[in-house]
Amino acid sequence: MKENNKLAKSEILGYALGDFGGVITFGTIGSFLQMYYTDVLGLGLGSIVTLMLVARIWDAINDPICGALIDSRTPTKHGRFRPYVWWFSIPLAVAFILTFTKIPGLGQGQYLIYAYITYILYGMLYTAVNIPYGSMASVMTGDLKERSTLSIIRSVGAGFGTLSSQIILPLFVYSTTAAGVKYLDGAKLSRGVMILAVCSVIIFYGFFRLTREHIAPVKQEKENFIRTFVRLLHDRAFVALCIASMFMIFGSMYTQTIFNYLFKNYFEKPGLFALVTVSTYLPMVILMPFTGRLASRYGKKEICAFGTFFAAAAFLILFFVKTTNPYVFLAVITLSGFGLCFATLEVWAMVTDVIEYHQYKTGRRSEGTTYACFSFFRKLGQTLAGAGSTLMLAAIGYVSSSTVIEQSASVNSGIYTIATIVPFVIYLIMFLMLQFGYNLTKKTVEEVHASVNG
Repeated sequence: MKENNKLAKSEILGYALGDFGGVITFGTIGSFLQMYYTDVLGLGLGSIVTLMLVARIWDAINDPICGALIDSRTPTKHGRFRPYVWWFSIPLAVAFILTFTKIPGLGQGQYLIYAYITYILYGMLYTAVNIPYGSMASVMTGDLKERSTLSIIRSVGAGFGTLSSQIILPLFVYSTTAAGVKYLDGAKLSRGVMILAVCSVIIFYGFFRLTREHIAPVKQEKENFIRTFVRLLHDRAFVALCIASMFMIFGSMYTQTIFNYLFKNYFEKPGLFALVTVSTYLPMVILMPFTGRLASRYGKKEICAFGTFFAAAAFLILFFVKTTNPYVFLAVITLSGFGLCFATLEVWAMVTDVIEYHQYKTGRRSEGTTYACFSFFRKLGQTLAGAGSTLMLAAIGYVSSSTVIEQSASVNSGIYTIATIVPFVIYLIMFLMLQFGYNLTKKTVEEVHASVNG
């Protein structure tokens, strides 16, 4: 097929459905899993940190193997990447349900073992879906503008997935004691997760039906994963983008988790947590029509670096102001969203640029392995978010218990502090990586693309 075959609107919509289905589960994990562990299962904060670290150690083995296997497989009649997304979507939904299922009568040690099994199983199946999905963009089109469009539309799909986990779900999963204290209701959360799991499978099927792979695989000798991985580690653009993306997912999931505690304990308005997603994605909706044109004119690296610096400044302002008004907090979060949306919308197009740049330098194209390594760094960001938020809560004295408990005033004040200063540091590091580490400027990307695609 022609490498620059123009994508049909149905294919663009179908590609968005892929991240929609994935983020429905991934977003719920990010928003509610830690609170589910602490407030429903009653697991200790130290145990949760260890769980997150063990899961990522396994990911360091599992993710690259998954990518290498996909690269080495002969394409099916449905394509090289597309079938895997559909095949593993049902097992992923089952693992998602099990992760939020509380078996009555178990002791804390047994709940911890169950958490290890279900969380690691979910992570493995998410990898099996997400790596082929992410690799799809590089074989759907060879046109730079259309790749940018796919990156943007993927973020739109992710936004709809986040809508379910951060806006709709919080409205239904809390209950109130006779004393008027809000708490996370495990039974309600489990029922909501079941509904979301079924929806994810339906959405993944829509992705499978609507998308196509237009670019045939590059014929090359098979190479072992270790050699490819070593070459990637010597690729400055790849390493810088991986680190920047790791901190991006760190910041996103950390704020999802801590803001849940912030609105529940500090502002005492857990229902307003739903507006955090609105504040985050409203800027994306506003700037989405202009992002592609801005990237074409100024470069992806350039607008993303500027945006992350702007976001870091917004959180620094919140730290010093220390507002008690949740609406003022949400307003400044919205401003930070205007900065972050560029990286959110363009990061996947940048991954495709890195894949092409690696091919330009080495003569080899390894979408699956490259995306698997990139995915692993993003999972490290997820671990930093999980372990970091847990450690921060422990540092300020948060009490973990399966019984309803009100935190002290000093703890609630500490939640505000860690909800502002930590994101500032995260986005400042991300800015430094994009500005001084990532070397694919607008001019370089155009030169590489012209060389690779003739």
